[in-house]
Amino acid sequence: MIDVVLIYGLAFLLAWPLGHYMARVFRSERTWLDPILNSLERGLYWLIGINSTQGMTWFGYARALLFSNLLVGVVAYLVFIFQGSLPLNPNGIPGMSWDLALHTAASFITNTNQQHYSGQAQLSYLSQMVGITALQIVTPAAGLAALVAILRGLFGGRYASTATAGEPRDLGNYYVDVTKAITRVLIPMSLVLALLLTWQGVPSTFEGAKTATLVDPQGEVTEQTIPVGPVAAMVAIKQLGTNGGGWYGPNSAVPLENPTPLTNLFESVSIILIPIAIVFMVGYFTRRKRFGMLALGVMTVISVVLAVTVIAAENGSNPTFQGLAAAGPNWEGKETRFGPTPSALWATLTTQTSNGSVNAMHDSFTPVGGMVPMIGMLINETYGGIGVGFVNFLVFLFIAVFIAGLMVGRTPELFGRKLEAKEVKLAAIALLIQPLLILVPTAIALSFPDLTGNSNPGFHGISQVFYEYTSAFANNGSGFEGLGDNTIWWNVTTSANLILARFIPIFAPLAIAGFLAVKRVAPETAGTLRIETPIFAATLVSVIFILTLLNFLPVLVLGPIGEQLVAVPEITASVDQEWVQASRALFGRPQ
Repeated sequence: MIDVVLIYGLAFLLAWPLGHYMARVFRSERTWLDPILNSLERGLYWLIGINSTQGMTWFGYARALLFSNLLVGVVAYLVFIFQGSLPLNPNGIPGMSWDLALHTAASFITNTNQQHYSGQAQLSYLSQMVGITALQIVTPAAGLAALVAILRGLFGGRYASTATAGEPRDLGNYYVDVTKAITRVLIPMSLVLALLLTWQGVPSTFEGAKTATLVDPQGEVTEQTIPVGPVAAMVAIKQLGTNGGGWYGPNSAVPLENPTPLTNLFESVSIILIPIAIVFMVGYFTRRKRFGMLALGVMTVISVVLAVTVIAAENGSNPTFQGLAAAGPNWEGKETRFGPTPSALWATLTTQTSNGSVNAMHDSFTPVGGMVPMIGMLINETYGGIGVGFVNFLVFLFIAVFIAGLMVGRTPELFGRKLEAKEVKLAAIALLIQPLLILVPTAIALSFPDLTGNSNPGFHGISQVFYEYTSAFANNGSGFEGLGDNTIWWNVTTSANLILARFIPIFAPLAIAGFLAVKRVAPETAGTLRIETPIFAATLVSVIFILTLLNFLPVLVLGPIGEQLVAVPEITASVDQEWVQASRALFGRPQ
């Protein structure tokens, strides 16, 4: 458990000053990088033709975010299609099929990085750099910019503070916010981490694949081709940017991506470093540190509960192997150089955020151990992705304030502004889009087994399909890798899921912030709902878990919970045998 304490401790220790620094960046206050970057940023603004002092309304901000993301997505799609004829392709890798290129472009413009390919075998160096690594910098920056704009609308900021009630407030300039997120946060941090990874042996070269000559015990000589490339830079931004897409198919379980205990420590801390720093940033940026502490407390409680659950599950015996293997932790699908506990912790951190990288195969976890990452993605705000995780937290906050207001018989009010029907409806849309985009395609895929290509027809097969769509919606990208997902069905349906699940949950809160920004701020009185209290924090946690369970408990019962019940003889014997027999007849036994 020293690993667990060390990873959480380092993340919080580094996140506190980083959050303070990020708040200063987005409040346009002086930082130590100003002498280096001010001239560079002004040149970039001139080059793309924008007035950096001109703010945007919520609609203009959303339009700029959508347009810029679609533009880079089209460029990435063309690179993937024509990579076979483009430079920086020393291994002669051909272009992708149209559907795989569509899914890959959609996945990387949405900060999801769900991979239906193996990067070392199906992407050229140019595709890895332009279509993958570059988007891994741009898309988390877009999420962070959206959060900053929403905070300006809710609390006031450089632009919003001068507006009067009823006046359309601008929420900042999207291009300025994205540029600052890239130049002052993501690139400097990625540079440091890439150097640390290179120091520990992660490849960083433009040379082609290496050939190793192997001699087996019988003296027979064989050759093995080992793909390399500028891996360290890509791994650095995939971890820090909550991207998660690996250079290699098995991701950070591959020794070339994650060779030593130190790289595992660096990469584990990097998963949650910026998401936690953003929570600190919110307190400094809004000058409401108690609100930041409320958010940090709620998220950390949920994070620890999920982490403890999956660590306990993976350190227990896998019930599926009962009587077939020695008692002890579940080692299936895990690297022996890491072990069950660091692997379990990584699994829960990568799905609490929208990172999605793995150092073990989630498909091989115990039923309960595999269910916890699903729950982390369904909640999707426990630290969450860069920017969008806190945006999701704000949506739950709007709903909790609405419910609390109804309970005490008052018009819901947040930060001195009334939440009315328009705002509550938008928050409800942002929440209800989740079961629609996850459950409907899951039901269709399971109704036509030839579409799924999953490796297990039982309860675990349901989990594989459900996990894939949950991962796409949560902008996570991890998967139960027994699924044969490089097909037209999976590439097209998950692409639609990726795009809708990225932009609707951003635009709805952005609109809410725009609507609230024009309302007059009422002074706090004795009757004002105070959200920065332990009672409201407990209410918020309850709302998060209740809404998640109401939407998804049935499918969890049909998937990992059902698998757990059937796999443990003692439990199976104690439940209704008719239910067990009917379930087995319908779904089959776990393989």
